[in-house]
Formats: sequence, structure tokens, C-alpha cells
Amino acid sequence: MLKPLLIVALLAASLSAHALSDTQLAPAVATFVKASEGDSATIPQAASAFQDLLTAEPTHPVLLAYSGAATAMLATTTWLPWKKLSHAEDGLARLDKALALAGAANDTALAQGVPAVLSVKLVAANTFLAVPAFMNRRDRGERLLQEVLASPLLATAPAGFQSAVNQAAAKAKLGGGAK
Repeated sequence: MLKPLLIVALLAASLSAHALSDTQLAPAVATFVKASEGDSATIPQAASAFQDLLTAEPTHPVLLAYSGAATAMLATTTWLPWKKLSHAEDGLARLDKALALAGAANDTALAQGVPAVLSVKLVAANTFLAVPAFMNRRDRGERLLQEVLASPLLATAPAGFQSAVNQAAAKAKLGGGAK
């Protein structure tokens, strides 16, 4: 669903000011990257890893966003239509919650120079753009991506994050990439 470069750039740069350390996140990140690269055997591990991290930090919007993305990826691991839909809907609901938590209060929550609100919006946008059309999330994904592109906070983000945003915009065929 998400490109590995984008995933690494987002997660490495998006941890807001919560008690979670990079050391605690490293295994989850590595598993998530493998899953996003197409290693379907690691998708359940990635979803489980982020769920475990959420147990300690249930209101961490970035963790919640990645948990939602990983949970949505679980839909690709089953043939049962009701399970596919259940995983996708659960993942999307987590992304919606992450977006609600990552409001204006998180504009100043920085980790390695990236506001949490931008990270959450980009993870959600990429996931929304990747789900099937019948889930009616493409328009919202495009809007979120446009919000990231238009945000004055983007200019202060590290070059790697800006590059990930531009790659997502190019993939979605949106104009106005970050300069």
C-alpha cells in the first residue's frame, strides 16, 4: 500500500512528543517496511506490533495512523470477503481516529522536525488512495494530501519528508508539490 521510502521517512520523522522511544519502535518499523514492500507474511506481524505499541500509548496519533494502515493491509491476507471488509473498515476507522487526534494541537508536536499532524495526514492519505474505489476514500485522500502540500508547516519539515510528500502527490497525480 505505501512505498517503503515513504514509510521509513514518515515513521522516522513523525514521532510526536510521547514517551515512546525510537528503540521501541525499530522492530515495528522494520516489520511494517517489509509488509509494505509486499512481504505479505509480515503484514499480521506489523499490525500486531503497532497494536502492542498502542497499548502503551493509546492516544498517540502517529502510532494510531500506522496501526490503521497496517490493519487495512490485513485485508490483503485473506480470501474471505467479510474478513477483507472487516480489516479494511477497522484500519480506516483507526485512521479516522488518528486524524481526529492529530488536530491543531499537534502542529507543534515535532519529532525530527516533522509536525505529527502532517505525518498522520500523509499516512491516511496514502492509505485512503490505496483502498478500493467502492470504499469511497479517494476524494478524502486527495484532500488530505492537498492539505499537507498546502501547509506552511511543510516548508519546515526535513527534506526526506518533503520528498515523500512529493512522491505521494506524483503518484496520486496531484499538482502543487512542495518546493
